[in-house]
Amino acid sequence: MQSNKKIKIIYWFTTGLLAAFILPGIFFVKSEMALKGTEHMGLPMWFHWELSIGKFIGGIILILPFLPNRIKEWAYVAFGIDFISATIGIIAVDGLKPEALFPVIMFVVLVISYITWHKLQGQKA
Repeated sequence: MQSNKKIKIIYWFTTGLLAAFILPGIFFVKSEMALKGTEHMGLPMWFHWELSIGKFIGGIILILPFLPNRIKEWAYVAFGIDFISATIGIIAVDGLKPEALFPVIMFVVLVISYITWHKLQGQKA
């Protein structure tokens, strides 16, 4: 039973950390810093909006426990692709700088959240 509690704590801590990073982004989507960042990366503005809205929806999906598992799986996959792509993009545009580590760290947090979520799902069955 202690193991189950530990898994729940790790799951909610990592998922909460992801949500704390992802969800507030929707409020800064029109900020000068966000728009300049999109321009600096050479991305089209439509992609900036698509990614911002998609990340917000995905963040909501991760924290709502009653949604179907398949939808959560897709959200995890999408964030995995996002964090890997962000790392590659930062390195391609700016070279190997410390900023490239942030999406790697978030990817690790995502993987821990995903693994613990699956462990919790296995305990429900």
